[in-house]
Amino acid sequence: MKKQAVLSLSGGMDSSSLLLHLLANGYEVTALGFDYGQKHKIELNRAAQLVKYLKDNKQPVTHQVIKLDGLSTLLNSSLVEGGKDVPEGHYEQDNMKETVVPNRNKIFSSLIQAVALSIATRGEKQPVAIAMGIHAGDHAIYPDCRQEFRDIDFDAFKAGNWDAELVYHYTPYLEVNKFEILEDGLRSCNILNLEFNEVYRRTNTSYKPIKLTEDIWLSDYKSAASVERVEAFIKLDRPDPVQYGELLPDGGVRTVKWDEVKESVQKVLDGYKKD
Repeated sequence: MKKQAVLSLSGGMDSSSLLLHLLANGYEVTALGFDYGQKHKIELNRAAQLVKYLKDNKQPVTHQVIKLDGLSTLLNSSLVEGGKDVPEGHYEQDNMKETVVPNRNKIFSSLIQAVALSIATRGEKQPVAIAMGIHAGDHAIYPDCRQEFRDIDFDAFKAGNWDAELVYHYTPYLEVNKFEILEDGLRSCNILNLEFNEVYRRTNTSYKPIKLTEDIWLSDYKSAASVERVEAFIKLDRPDPVQYGELLPDGGVRTVKWDEVKESVQKVLDGYKKD
């Protein structure tokens, strides 16, 4: 019986890399996306594009987006529609707490746990992994990405469900940074015989994506998540295959080449280290 995993797939670099990791390690994956009114909803489209690419390459993955209609108007976060402007800078700066979505990972975890337990108990009982792409870079700003929260949340799940022992957590990135995640993604691409650029251009890490046309969205390179992504690609010594851009004062849009993106982000990183 093939190993089973249920993955929270946002469409970002981390969860997309974890999807590759699971497939490279012999899992059949049920990937769940969540539409909670996030400003960067393009990530859901990127996730669908990636899943299609993987299916075209005979990978065992299914994908479904769960709509949490009406939730965004009740949430206080810069990441949801109607919230404040998304802050710019380094991920570990204090103002990045504005990007916290209250109880987001608890909401996602509950739904993933329900699906994983359903798969585990449908027919012949089997273990099922719950997979999330949380990583060490998340710990400073997002309490629901820390091991302490994961343990307490899982205890509640076990206390509230029969056969919960069939479900287990799989969070291989919990203590690594985004560069190490990207390295793992490259290894997984090699194992699965997938094109690295074709995979990662089908991801979105930008919290402030810029609309160029109805079908084309550019990533910003100044919001914290984008800065951390660009830093990882700089360390890997590979250009990021996604397109970058910026809004102009007159409301226009300018595409930005990779060398300029690198230079801008390096200045942010140098400034953060000095502080």
